[in-house]
Amino acid sequence: MTEDRRQQRPSGADHETPTVDDMIRKETVAERARLADLLDGLTPAQWAAPSLCDGWRVREVVAHLTMPYRLSGPRFLLGLVRSGFRFNRFADRAARADTAALTDAQLLASLRDNIHTHWRPPGGGAIGALSHDVIHGLDFTQPLGLPAVPPDRIRLVLEAAGEKNLAYFGVDLTGRRLIADDVDLSLGEGPQEIRMSAKEVLLTVTGRHRET
Repeated sequence: MTEDRRQQRPSGADHETPTVDDMIRKETVAERARLADLLDGLTPAQWAAPSLCDGWRVREVVAHLTMPYRLSGPRFLLGLVRSGFRFNRFADRAARADTAALTDAQLLASLRDNIHTHWRPPGGGAIGALSHDVIHGLDFTQPLGLPAVPPDRIRLVLEAAGEKNLAYFGVDLTGRRLIADDVDLSLGEGPQEIRMSAKEVLLTVTGRHRET
């Protein structure tokens, strides 16, 4: 009888347990695909509609969403230097330059072609990439009345970000506790409890929900 010299692997060796980053990565891919499908159905008037970002239309938001796929590290650094190391100023210039040079179809193609791209913002990790897509996705889906990001995906973003990082947006939650009514999520501490959807929580803490 011929001896079977094939290496024996422990049962389940081919099925490694997914890490937290793997889960976040899966959600990022799903969110990009979802946004690409929504954008694919927009009219020219919708692409030109105002977004939640002051001064940006939907097309500028999409240009910003896809900027990392077109901009090399050296070009990013050069643009930042020319903008006096003010990221918001640099991002605005880049978005306007891209929308002047690219059609809506080209911007959409940039997103769809990079659904699986392993981009991560400097120091942001996997959750930074997901946050980028989720928050800026809301910037155009919300004013256009399009389907919102799934609540559990928003929960991932907010739980990973933490209140310290969310302070970047300048929203003060002192005395208030925001409680999501569609997923297990709450932010802030205080006697005033405000119940809202996870989407509304994200819009509020990022300064995009001006009524709260």
